[in-house]
Amino acid sequence: MIIAPSLLAANPGRFAQEAQRAERAGGEWLHLDIMDGHFVPNISFGPALVQTLRPMLRVFFDVHLMCSRPEILLDPFAKAGANSITVHVELGDKVSSLLWKIKSLGKKVGLAINPPTAISTVQPYLTQIDLLLVMTVNPGFGGQSFIEETLPKIQQANAWRRQKKLPYRVEVDGGINFATAAECARAGADTFVSGTCLFGQRNMKAAVKKMKSIVTAQASSK
Repeated sequence: MIIAPSLLAANPGRFAQEAQRAERAGGEWLHLDIMDGHFVPNISFGPALVQTLRPMLRVFFDVHLMCSRPEILLDPFAKAGANSITVHVELGDKVSSLLWKIKSLGKKVGLAINPPTAISTVQPYLTQIDLLLVMTVNPGFGGQSFIEETLPKIQQANAWRRQKKLPYRVEVDGGINFATAAECARAGADTFVSGTCLFGQRNMKAAVKKMKSIVTAQASSK
C-alpha cells in the first residue's frame, strides 16, 4: 500500500518545504498533477518545479500529465527527474505511442482514466503499463468530492489484474480521505493519492500513518 501526497494541495508559496514535509511524513510517492489549461481548465506547474525539487528529495516522483499534447512534455519531465509518467486513455490514437515513449525513457508507465470514460478503454493497454490511475473525481481542480460511481472501475481493474496475473498498480486520485481510501482499498486499489486530506493536517505524519493503517487493514480483510 502506497500513500502519495498530492502537491497540488500544498501551499504554492512553499512548494519545496511542503514537498519535504510530505517526505518526512512518510509519503512514499509525491504525486505531481500537471495541467495545461486545455485538457483540463486549470494550469498547475511544469518541469522546472520538478527539476527544482528533485535534488531535495529521495521520494518517488509520480507525474500525472493532464495535458492534450503530452508528447512534447515526456522528455522534459523525464530529464527533470520524474520516476513515473502517466498519460490519459482519453487521448485515443496517441496512447500506444505515448506509453512506448515513456518506457523508452526508462520511466514507469502510467495510464489514467476519467470518471465518464468506460473502463473497457484501458483493457488493450494493460500489458504495457506499470500503473492504472482511476480518477475518482473529474480532473482539473483539487478539493472535489469523491465520485462513488467510480468504485466498480477499481473493482474491474483489480479483477483484470488478478485474472491476467499482471503487475500494474491500481492508483486512485480525487477526494481521497480516510473514509474514501478505505472504500477504494476494499475495491482493490493499492496506491492512494491524497491532497487536501493530508496537506490540510497539522500533523501530516500522523495522517499518513492513519491512512496507511486504514487501507492496509481493508486490503487484508478482503
